[in-house]
Amino acid sequence: MLLLAFAVWSWIIWPTFLKNVWSDPRSFAPGPTSFLIVHVVLTGASLIFGTAIGVLGWRGYTASRRKG
Repeated sequence: MLLLAFAVWSWIIWPTFLKNVWSDPRSFAPGPTSFLIVHVVLTGASLIFGTAIGVLGWRGYTASRRKG
């Protein structure tokens, strides 16, 4: 359940964080800045890891339910 909670947390927090970074004036001057690029990569990696951890959590949860 902890792994599933982490996955949900990642999918709630990181898109909100990216939305806030996107609207930050440091993100564009006049094109994308390194500030934006670094945070987009960080968000992408975090969502990938969160998804992978969620898949592992789901597999563990369903396996524990089958064993009874």
